[in-house]
Amino acid sequence: MLLYVTVGSNDLTRAGAFYDAVMPTLGYHRQRQDETEIGYGAEGDRIRFWVVTPFNRAPATYGNGVSIALAAETRAAVDAFHAAALANGGTDEGAPGLRPFHANFYGAWVRDHDGNKIAAVCERPE
Repeated sequence: MLLYVTVGSNDLTRAGAFYDAVMPTLGYHRQRQDETEIGYGAEGDRIRFWVVTPFNRAPATYGNGVSIALAAETRAAVDAFHAAALANGGTDEGAPGLRPFHANFYGAWVRDHDGNKIAAVCERPE
């Protein structure tokens, strides 16, 4: 259903360093960058995750109640995502683990330097 998502940043260099460390844990890599945006995606796929400076030039803010969940192939990838985020200045919003949404919903939540809430979720049984 979603074509792409964006998160705002007030420091694109810092955000790029954070996401360069976190996104590869899920198989996504920086594929494009210019002075206003950085795009991440899986090899051979379109860019689906963008870190941007707001088009209206106002400061970037996060949405209260907004959480972007990225697909993880394995629970180990969820664990690696969470560890990489914390090691690169992110904050914990929910340690890796099973959640009550269904029997195989294994996720972790973090916030980046700008306060954007990002999750990694594996729904496969292990």
